[in-house]
Amino acid sequence: MKAQRLEVPIQGMDCHECCQHVQRALTALPGVQEVEVLLAAEKAVVELDPEQVDLAAIRQAVARAGYRVPAGPEGAGTSATEKPAAGLPRAVLFYTGLVFGAVLLVVVAGEWLGLLDAVTERVPFTLGVALVLVGWYPVLRNVLRAAWRGQVISHTLMSVGVVAALLVGEWVTAAIVVFFMRVGDGVERFTAERARRAVRELTALAPRRARVERNGALQEVPAEEVQVGDVVVVRPGEQIPVDGEVIDGQATVNQATITGEAMPVEAGPGTPVFAATLVELGRLRIRTTRVGPDTTFGRVIRLVEEAEANRADVQRLADRFSGYFLPVVALIALLTWLLRRDPLATAAVLVVACSCSFALATPIAMLAAIGAGARRGILIKGGKYLELLARADVLLIDKTGTLTLGRPQLTDVIPLDGRPAAEVLALAAAAERDSEHPLAEAVRQAAQAWGVPAYPAQDFAAMPGLGIQARVNGHQIQVGSRRFVAAPADGAAALETQGKTLLYVAEDGRPIGILAASDTPRPEVAEAIERLRGLGLREIRLLTGDNRFSAAALAETLGLTYQAELLPEDKVAVVKEYQAQGHTVVMVGDGVNDAPALAQADVGIAMGAAGTDIAMEAAHVVLMRDDWRLVPAVFRLARRAVGVVKMNFGFTALYNLVGLSLAALGFLPPALAAAAQSLPDLGILANSSRLLRAREES
Repeated sequence: MKAQRLEVPIQGMDCHECCQHVQRALTALPGVQEVEVLLAAEKAVVELDPEQVDLAAIRQAVARAGYRVPAGPEGAGTSATEKPAAGLPRAVLFYTGLVFGAVLLVVVAGEWLGLLDAVTERVPFTLGVALVLVGWYPVLRNVLRAAWRGQVISHTLMSVGVVAALLVGEWVTAAIVVFFMRVGDGVERFTAERARRAVRELTALAPRRARVERNGALQEVPAEEVQVGDVVVVRPGEQIPVDGEVIDGQATVNQATITGEAMPVEAGPGTPVFAATLVELGRLRIRTTRVGPDTTFGRVIRLVEEAEANRADVQRLADRFSGYFLPVVALIALLTWLLRRDPLATAAVLVVACSCSFALATPIAMLAAIGAGARRGILIKGGKYLELLARADVLLIDKTGTLTLGRPQLTDVIPLDGRPAAEVLALAAAAERDSEHPLAEAVRQAAQAWGVPAYPAQDFAAMPGLGIQARVNGHQIQVGSRRFVAAPADGAAALETQGKTLLYVAEDGRPIGILAASDTPRPEVAEAIERLRGLGLREIRLLTGDNRFSAAALAETLGLTYQAELLPEDKVAVVKEYQAQGHTVVMVGDGVNDAPALAQADVGIAMGAAGTDIAMEAAHVVLMRDDWRLVPAVFRLARRAVGVVKMNFGFTALYNLVGLSLAALGFLPPALAAAAQSLPDLGILANSSRLLRAREES
């Protein structure tokens, strides 16, 4: 039976270790084929055989792991406004920090210096132990559950430290350790909430209501109840709730939620519009083409949520390292006990170790970078692609629609058999009627401007990289490259040397004319290429299906090397050739004809992909608007993200090295070790948060 894909919301996950617990619990179920647990999206994506496992079994497995699947769809997520911890006013955070600092100073310093001895000595030891157990119980429960499953978690070692403190009669030290264990849990929850913020902010932008024409009247319904084909009415100041096409009205639409571009666009009959964009001025009637999660905005949310699943190689290395870290710490604690016979120093070693910080070093930074990119209209499908972008050394670029505006204009019509030029143009325009290629649109626009007859056409067929054919007035008309139409070179050489793109027209296999069109580079391309060179890319090469003269003219303008007259499979071959030589290859294309090469490249970047299915599926990075300044911005963001990850690892490694050394030598008592245990998480959060404030690249 075909595998079913199920998205299961999960509550209670606060750290990467939680995700690992859930993943192991679900993977152990019979019938579960693949599991990806996403901390930022608070869900698990499960591939399963519905005949062997169902939601009830998944719910039970999650519960046994110590987490919860909400009872209904309303539990699938909580909006950002319902998570006060992630969005507290700065004043509240400031005063909370002052109170926390005061408690930290009094309790820890007082215990260390013996200032509280007069108070603690009056408390019976049994009462002290009871106080420790009350605060320790939630943590101890998770530790015992993990132990029952044969697992060792970060709190396992700290709990052993608590036991050690109690055994030597230091209930106050044990209480302080428990206190900071709970503080550490709070820090991890706060850190996880910051990681989730990008997803929550996107989800909060989704429109909730829609005004639909039904039975001759307007009805306001929940957005999820709108169906494909419904006519939706949107007034000034309202969000568009669906993807669709304008059938009536004129309006100024702000599409920043989709494209990241603050400049509004004008929408009128025939204009495609997207869900979650805002009608600023005017009124629109829209025929619905996509709803809910199928809209462009819905797919943006899904891509950002699932980006966490494509983890960087450095994250996988960190996961493996975390598995070895805890046994190493246990060994250091054992050696401390054997060499020094100091139970408090041994407990301090167990308390100060921070395995979670290694697990957090990569995902928090990557999620912050992905969130920062999403706000600018840059969708990155995972940390793996940020890591690849950071070390990429070859950039391959498509021409038409990518480097150029993609709106070529017809400049010449040359008959080859003596018939009028208008007749050649009329036949070509009729054959190109159903083609989506930019050159076809130039032919149609020229035909309209010339006022030639609009002939009907049948049996349209497109041959990627070659051309199109259709039956017009009972004749087979072909329009395409010279490889497709066996035309003489006479009359074409001068046009080709001007860098113009040529279309050859044939009737029943006999050449009847040549059409010439020209395209221009996007105005920001030259500056963007210079920025990319400044980033140290070893080679930037133009790949195009156009003729070599057109490619040469553009390549010379931009200072690029080039390969011309390539079919889609030829571009794939070029990508493979570079990869075979050990290069990390990035391909930039428009996501249509370039889909195979985008998928083959280490990182495929699709330009201007708003509403384009194939671009979102084939590419690894999706630029929602046609702005070449975003390309160097992606490379810079990737390099910053990888730099932050390296800093996170360096800080965590140094902290653990110093902390474990001081604890083993007796210079760091358990109370201070517990207080300091959350510092790496806070350091990682602070360092990674710099990516959320990614600088705008002009």
